[in-house]
Amino acid sequence: MSIAIGAHVEQDDPVAEAQARGTTLVQHFLGDPQGYKGPEVRYPGGAKALRAAAEEAGVDLYVHAPYVINVATTNNRIRIPSRKLLQQHMDAAAQIGAKGLIVHGGHVNAGDDPAKGFDNWRKAIEATDCSIPLLIENTAGGDNAMARRLERIAGVWEAIGAADGHENVGFCLDTCHAWAGGIPLTEAVERIHDITGRIDLVHANDSRDDFDSGADRHTSFGTGHLDPDELASVVRDAGAPVICETPGGAAEHRADFAWLRERVG
Repeated sequence: MSIAIGAHVEQDDPVAEAQARGTTLVQHFLGDPQGYKGPEVRYPGGAKALRAAAEEAGVDLYVHAPYVINVATTNNRIRIPSRKLLQQHMDAAAQIGAKGLIVHGGHVNAGDDPAKGFDNWRKAIEATDCSIPLLIENTAGGDNAMARRLERIAGVWEAIGAADGHENVGFCLDTCHAWAGGIPLTEAVERIHDITGRIDLVHANDSRDDFDSGADRHTSFGTGHLDPDELASVVRDAGAPVICETPGGAAEHRADFAWLRERVG
């Protein structure tokens, strides 16, 4: 079985970063991942030039949306700018020819009915022109998170299923987040498939912290708490492209790729 394995890389020249790692698959940000300022393409020549370079090199690009986006919240001062930012990054990702835009599930406030967060996700999908797939990623922490626990993911997915444009929404399964969020790796793929019917991308990461710790701290394969065979099984069973969000540069990522390929088969 041949599964494409790449890494999260710096955004200035993602094509060169892919080539330095010997891969045809990378993920990167477009601008500041911690701010509400709109996206920027730092590649020389802009979006058109990056798209052409990626196509010529045979490199698939994925874009990770800013962490600050939270379309589920009941706080208008966060939800409304989040929707705007999501659309901006969707448009920018499409302009560079990205295969998908990954976004975290967000959260509601303590005391809020989770159903409000589910419905806000439905409204966000209906308000967003998804010109490329929007991939919702499970998250590691937070008692009020929309995509940490399986039952919350199910609630989001049921609500999204009622939205116009739901066919453009997919799922990104993060192994560190699943482990730290309390989803056993031995059942993660099957349970997510049962809920969503699809896994479009895997974020393969080891975890520095214990099961159900709620801590989002990635580490290189074999140096954390994840069982190597269970991690490999997630990648194998998901059958989706893989992005390693592990520490280091090209050399470290090449070592992570080799570690994973050896175990996936």
